[in-house]
Amino acid sequence: MSTGLIIALIVIVAVVVAVAAVLTLRARGPRHGTGLKRRFGPEYDRAVARHDGDTKAAERELAERVERHGDLRVRPLEPTERERYEVRWTAVQERFVDAPRDAVTEADRLIAELAATRGFPADGHYEEQLAALSVHHAHHVEGYRRVHRVAQARAHDGGAGTEEMREALVEARALFEELVRPARHEAGHRRAGADGDRTSPAAGRGHRTPSLFHRHQAKES
Repeated sequence: MSTGLIIALIVIVAVVVAVAAVLTLRARGPRHGTGLKRRFGPEYDRAVARHDGDTKAAERELAERVERHGDLRVRPLEPTERERYEVRWTAVQERFVDAPRDAVTEADRLIAELAATRGFPADGHYEEQLAALSVHHAHHVEGYRRVHRVAQARAHDGGAGTEEMREALVEARALFEELVRPARHEAGHRRAGADGDRTSPAAGRGHRTPSLFHRHQAKES
């Protein structure tokens, strides 16, 4: 076989491989994007908006988040830890009635601390913690973002209005409840334990908190 023929065959093989790679990427692209959109929900739309409508850039960012944090193993809370966090969140809501700005700042700190306890990035790395939370709690992470933004605005320019703070805190509560709620395997274990110990002071008590909206309305009236 002549040298020229060998070179020609190598070129043909390289072209075929390149075309196959392009076709594979095109075939995977829509499914990859669909999977990210399904996983991140409203966070997907926020990423696209943040990249001025550039879907590919947004999907690269979200895919990088999954790569960094998708394998994160969330640490379960001990029952005493869970109860302590629930008590503290209730105190935040009660404090909102008289000192809404202080309550929002405390809620921001409390969610950061709870997320760190569950195993998410800590040590003041808010952006990295938020990115990790968005991978595992995409449908509720916006509440944390809003509370943090309002808390930071307070420090820099006098802060937001009471209604904006109330809305941020109400939205953040959804993420708090996701973080404090036992995983399904934990819940089954706790139910089994409760069946064997009906005298536990925490038995039958949930962590549902009173409506912040109605409490604040009562204060204003």
